[in-house]
Amino acid sequence: MVGEKGTNPVARVVIHSVLILGALTMLLPFFWMITTSFKTYADSVQIPPVWFPAKPDFSWYPRIFEQVPFGRFYFNTIWVTVGRTVPQVFLCAMAAYGFARLRFPGRTAIFIGVLAILMVPSQVLLIPQYFEMVRFGWVDTYKALIVPGIFSAYGTFLLRQFFLTLPKELEEAAVIDGCHYWTIFWRILLPLTVPALAALTFFVVLWSWNDFMWPMVVTNDESMRVLSVGINSLQGVYTSQQPLLMAGAVMATIPLLVFFLVLQRFVIKGISFSGIKG
Repeated sequence: MVGEKGTNPVARVVIHSVLILGALTMLLPFFWMITTSFKTYADSVQIPPVWFPAKPDFSWYPRIFEQVPFGRFYFNTIWVTVGRTVPQVFLCAMAAYGFARLRFPGRTAIFIGVLAILMVPSQVLLIPQYFEMVRFGWVDTYKALIVPGIFSAYGTFLLRQFFLTLPKELEEAAVIDGCHYWTIFWRILLPLTVPALAALTFFVVLWSWNDFMWPMVVTNDESMRVLSVGINSLQGVYTSQQPLLMAGAVMATIPLLVFFLVLQRFVIKGISFSGIKG
């Protein structure tokens, strides 16, 4: 068989070549982003394009802090990301434990309703959520940026799948020892879900860090903007300084790359285990 180790080397070479080509194709935009951030303005608009700047220009990085409050954008993004991630992971873990381990009337119907939320495009909820923020007086506040993002049907589904892989004998032994549901969840099952929690944490951080549409809708004050909206504001109506935009994009991307490298092992393990059954 082709999939067996040591057989059909030609097929393996072809497969690895295709995978390497795909990886290079995905890395190409990042390479272009980094090199453009060191180009002069003349090099950035030159046709045919200049891949490697003859004389690197490092002035775009400090210049972006002069044109916009980039440090404030960074602080807002970090605050919103942490404010969404911590409560969302905790709430999803509790909801997933209930759907996976507890028996109560209407459990299946409620879980189907949670799954149905995944089928609703976020754009459909944009206008109703905005009117709610206006009614609450939360426009241009951190509450508007954080609160609607702490609930996740996808996170509940992901963690539920992982909880289903844990042996029931752990709970049975804990019940015999007199443990309550909260003790079983907090001290026994939750520590075993670290890979799934890490995977969900990474996804929430990724979505929150790159969120553009919702922050753009609920913020008007420049001091409340996040990185995605702030970098977008650097674009002109007719022309844009591409090196300045790419410098901002590089600085916005670095934390995500570091975060992924730290959690890479747990993310892959959590995704693989969460799809075993259920």
